[in-house]
Amino acid sequence: MHYPDLSYWLSTVDEPLAPRPALGADTDADVVIVGAGYTGLWTAYYLAGADPTLRIVVLERQVAGFGASGRNGGWCSALLPTSLTGLARRHGRDAAIAMQHAMHDTVREVGRVVAAEGIDCHWSYGGTVVLARSGPQLDRARATVAEAREFGFGAEDLTLLGPDEAVARCAAAGVRGGTYTPHCAAVHPARLVRGLAQAVERRGVTIHEQSPVTEIRRGAAVTPNGTVRAPVVVRATEGYTPGLPGQRRAIAPVYSLMLATEPLPPAIWERIGLAERETFSDHRHVIIYGQRTVDGRFAFGGRGAPYHFGSRVRAAYDREPRVFAALRRTLTELFPVLGADVPVSHTWGGPLGVARDWAASVGYQPADGFAWAGGYVGDGVGTSNLAGRTLADLIRGERTELTALPWVNHRSPRWEPEPLRWLAVNAGLRVMFSADEAEARTGRSSRRASAFSRLLGH
Repeated sequence: MHYPDLSYWLSTVDEPLAPRPALGADTDADVVIVGAGYTGLWTAYYLAGADPTLRIVVLERQVAGFGASGRNGGWCSALLPTSLTGLARRHGRDAAIAMQHAMHDTVREVGRVVAAEGIDCHWSYGGTVVLARSGPQLDRARATVAEAREFGFGAEDLTLLGPDEAVARCAAAGVRGGTYTPHCAAVHPARLVRGLAQAVERRGVTIHEQSPVTEIRRGAAVTPNGTVRAPVVVRATEGYTPGLPGQRRAIAPVYSLMLATEPLPPAIWERIGLAERETFSDHRHVIIYGQRTVDGRFAFGGRGAPYHFGSRVRAAYDREPRVFAALRRTLTELFPVLGADVPVSHTWGGPLGVARDWAASVGYQPADGFAWAGGYVGDGVGTSNLAGRTLADLIRGERTELTALPWVNHRSPRWEPEPLRWLAVNAGLRVMFSADEAEARTGRSSRRASAFSRLLGH
């Protein structure tokens, strides 16, 4: 496999993507981590920092950053897949507020580590602007700010933008307002994950690549060429979790696809804005997301690819020409200055992990030595750092502010068996697409989208 072909990000790291040595024989460790993406590597980083005597082994099917960690939109954000209201409904108001504060701190913590470890991941703390380009979208922007105020978060955390303020940050077409939060940094995600892999190795952690785990059992992770025996096993496999025995219904792998343009002339960027490399989106129902890269490209993506029957994950699903064409149309609709023939240099995609209740979780069962984290619904760049710090505390038996957060040891329901799972996920996608179409046509907020969001517990 030619790893640079997997994404624009992996094609522009500053190191060869030659795999590290595979596990070649049975071995013993104190902690074995399955998955060398953000979650697994952050867990290893904080465990090794807290206790340098720990023998930590990370097992990876391909290479570090092969999955979502090397293919995402590059938003290190404080976003959670569940709203503050949804969190409060499940866990109480104070718990919801604590979780959001922890996420704000997490963005700063990632920035601290990036600086301390000298990771050149194009970190830019420019915040996020979410545009409102219709009446219903503006209503949702206002509701988002009102919810933040209800939970005690002020303008320093989230502010409502008027049309001129929004355009000053991101001059898309038809902007009627928006929201802005400073709690996000644009990053080059593959440089971040590859730099993090090097940082954990400097802390004494062993990473075995080309070492697919075929079974996780009590006290061991099994690969075709050897077993790592350890009293603690961490599952950090996110969208690839259904490939493990017994985990088919734990997480639904949902695909998100992206494109990158060729570098754009400075005159074009002067008209578009994003001068602080703000990440950007809008308040439509089917998520889109983008950033301005250091070399002057748009990296732009969105949902819209179908869920595949049986939670299958295949390389062919990374390429959906219909979705790429739709992303290109959406980008040029947002920014007509680009023209319909804006040159696109890269297209790619990959699976992210969605729990049945749309709730990320992190947990540890000391009795059987099993730990896990995931279900980020595409917001894992920042959340995985919080997961890694929390797992390090849990595994070491520390009781901290992090181990008291409401997502700790949360158990999401299992997804329905097929064909119900396939029907439900793809029907939900169609509902949200049709809601956006109806709002564009009528100028009124979609009741079907609101009903579907309530069904998910948002």
